[in-house]
Amino acid sequence: MKQQFEFQGKSFTLTLTDAAQRVVTERATPLVAEMELYFSCLIRLKVRFREQTDLSNSMKVMDNLHLRFRPVMTAQCDLNYEGDEPPLTDFPIAKPEAFVPHWLKIDFRHGKLEGEFGYTES
Repeated sequence: MKQQFEFQGKSFTLTLTDAAQRVVTERATPLVAEMELYFSCLIRLKVRFREQTDLSNSMKVMDNLHLRFRPVMTAQCDLNYEGDEPPLTDFPIAKPEAFVPHWLKIDFRHGKLEGEFGYTES
């Protein structure tokens, strides 16, 4: 499935493989695909799939799938952090529309949903 729509003021393309679409359609509860733009020493793009009851900051794109874009940052740059990931906080951006991705691809592999997003045409 491939669909185009406006997301946070930008043209956006969402692609789900057949396997991902089947998993999402068969869900009993909504799932949020959160596109996380991580600012720290480096920039990282990550898609997190979250079980959500609060969908107020997300956009519904299918019955059981919502999208959210979330810029985050760490309090400090620590390349020697010993945990899985340092604590994150929301990153306020003056013009967030300049950072909203252009596309998101979701697949279901090895028993879990996986996603990637980007800023140039895929």
